[in-house]
Amino acid sequence: MSENMQEMELSEILKVRRDKLKELQKAGRDPFQLVKFDHTHHSKDIIDNFESMEGSAVSIGGRLTSKRDMGKASFCDLQDREGRIQLYIQINQIGEDVYNQVKKFDIGDIVGVKGEVFRTRKGEISVKVKEIELLAKSLQPLPEKWHGLKDTDLRYRQRYVDLIVNPEVKDTFVKRSRIIKSIRNFLDDRGYLEVDTPILNTIPGGAAARPFVTHHNTLDMDMYLRIAPELYLKRLIVGGLEKVYEMGRLFRNEGMSVKHNPEFTTIELYEAYTDYKGMMALAEQMISAVATEVLGTAKIVYQGEEIDLTPPWNRMTMVESIKKFADVDFEHIAGDEEARKAAKGLGVHVDAKDTRGKVINTVFEECVEEHLVQPTFIMDYPVEVSPLAKRKAEDPAFTERFELFMTRREMANAFSELNDPIDQKERFVKQVEAREAGDEEANMMDHDFVNALEYGMPPAGGMGIGIDRLVMLLTDSYSIRDVLLFPTMKPKE
Repeated sequence: MSENMQEMELSEILKVRRDKLKELQKAGRDPFQLVKFDHTHHSKDIIDNFESMEGSAVSIGGRLTSKRDMGKASFCDLQDREGRIQLYIQINQIGEDVYNQVKKFDIGDIVGVKGEVFRTRKGEISVKVKEIELLAKSLQPLPEKWHGLKDTDLRYRQRYVDLIVNPEVKDTFVKRSRIIKSIRNFLDDRGYLEVDTPILNTIPGGAAARPFVTHHNTLDMDMYLRIAPELYLKRLIVGGLEKVYEMGRLFRNEGMSVKHNPEFTTIELYEAYTDYKGMMALAEQMISAVATEVLGTAKIVYQGEEIDLTPPWNRMTMVESIKKFADVDFEHIAGDEEARKAAKGLGVHVDAKDTRGKVINTVFEECVEEHLVQPTFIMDYPVEVSPLAKRKAEDPAFTERFELFMTRREMANAFSELNDPIDQKERFVKQVEAREAGDEEANMMDHDFVNALEYGMPPAGGMGIGIDRLVMLLTDSYSIRDVLLFPTMKPKE
């Protein structure tokens, strides 16, 4: 069928459905005037407990997803939050007038049903309908015929339709909710306090990222959607709240891909009197525990590859990982020029002014990340790319920082937090210089944060985990858009 013919047929369907609504309204049966329907069960309740419920009266509500007219009897499928159940409707049970009304119901209409639980001769658990009413008229046909179930653009733009016609999508978001709840329970049980910090910031600190800029009219000043809550959470560690976390949205004005959305969900947590090794232990314990609670196992499959989340996980320094996967040992490369030459030997592009530390980080990103499939902590990042992490006492060119990788993606970032206000101010100054030289992702100076550190912050470990990427992992979802109910989309022209 041509596209024009499809559009003409669709237009006729829309007209017919609207005409049916007008008839209902004219007859005083406007479904949109109904305000309440008392239901006693969901489909899964009935199916799972059929042995004890057979013959029981039930009241259920949901959407019609199929109709099969057999003359004086009809079969329909009703879909609710928990799944699907068959309805058996007989003219002698509900009366000729109501039965004729039911015959005019459309796929997609939402109905309320009262009836009796039974099993058909073919063995299907069903509800024998005694009463049925139209609760909402569907004026749009469900999309199978027009777009297909795999039209990803439609799915992301109209998630409400996606949830109706793709049951596995609903399962993904149920699991997302359970994952988030499990993380909260894990931390709450260990004495962490959940807190809220500002989303509108006067300084976009705590990460290297381009912020979204907005304007506050009353104060007549530009403000930024937060790129990270880190500097506020550390202020709370200064104030004596020894274990804190925040789960919520961050905003970064950057590229979009299967791994990136401009707004995304993370959790950041901070604990006094521990370090990045304590954060490693927490990360592997928490993620494996969450997987076991939600999925029933710590051994999962992601995009065809088996991932074992059972602790302990692999640990390598960044320099060790480069030596292993790129066969270059930066321990024996001391100067900036020699480091740049080593990178070029690997075919990795670096800038003429890049320091040894920046080169090491670039080589890691280009040559190592693609090999990190199983959970692996990459430790000890160069100080140039870690402005908020504590230096290693035995090698001040590196910091006590790790990133957690699995399935070739970064899943978490953590430090032994820098609590030296003098060092912190010096690093801010270098970040400001980088920003003035054109680096839009470099940090701004945050004098109040330095002031907070001057009051004294205890040694602490902190960690951020990408919730969306974790949900992708635990639901075997390829794209971040598959785990966001409403991903950012360019408006249709």
